[in-house]
Amino acid sequence: MSSIATQHEGAAAHSLAPADATLAEVPRLSADDVTIGYDKRIISERLSVAIPNASFTVIVGPNACGKSTLLRGLSRLLRPSSGHVVLDGSDIHSYKAREVARRIGLLPQTSIAPEGITVADLVARGRYPYQKLIRQWTKDDERAVAQAMTATRVDNLSTRLVDELSGGQRQRVWVAMALAQETGILLLDEPTTFLDITHQIELLELLTDLHRQERTLVAVLHDLNHAARYATHLIAMRDGQVIAEGTPTDIVTAELVEEVFGLKSIVVPDAVAGTPSVVPLGRDRTGRNANP
Repeated sequence: MSSIATQHEGAAAHSLAPADATLAEVPRLSADDVTIGYDKRIISERLSVAIPNASFTVIVGPNACGKSTLLRGLSRLLRPSSGHVVLDGSDIHSYKAREVARRIGLLPQTSIAPEGITVADLVARGRYPYQKLIRQWTKDDERAVAQAMTATRVDNLSTRLVDELSGGQRQRVWVAMALAQETGILLLDEPTTFLDITHQIELLELLTDLHRQERTLVAVLHDLNHAARYATHLIAMRDGQVIAEGTPTDIVTAELVEEVFGLKSIVVPDAVAGTPSVVPLGRDRTGRNANP
């Protein structure tokens, strides 16, 4: 896991919140008319999105549509060429990086643990934003690490080497590290990638439990049915822009699936959760194109 507390040590934050806004009305995290990309290649232009407080927001869309780029912008890893990413009423780049890391935890697509590190030591690195020359390890740090490991059910693995764990176990350890930061917002970029179906569901259930504790979660997922089942707020993107957002029940339709993914489908209620479930229409067994 890469810490967002390592870049752009900046000046004091300057407020961008409306003067008459209350904390209940204003999303803690939003992108306001941002243009963002890599080098001179623009991925999203004049994009605006607000993450509802205490939501489990999932961003979906086809490959290379800008999902991960948006998440990196929201985490402060990418600076927009124009517009603002706003955190708690101020431009995110006006905060010192350590202060951002006390408010936002990030689980990137690829997390590489140092060779030979134990689970407990890796989770303890989540306390980095709170360490200073005159403030070393405290009982508060011990408590935060212990609670994070218990919540993610890795406390029984504390002395194990991270590189000896299964993929599902490792992913839970990375989530524990993010939880040890004790942030109210957690961003996760494709957290179920490379996991088998059992570990995918296990991780999504864990994230649901964290959301129920009033955390704001933002995740990029590839599986639309998983997104529709677990998200409270869905953002559908294509070509760097938001095509639709809202609750899965409100926005997941056959028309949206075709517009965003170019896929013909039918949408039926999930047999277990009652949420929208997308059934692709491919070819039938005679080789003819299936039609709605």
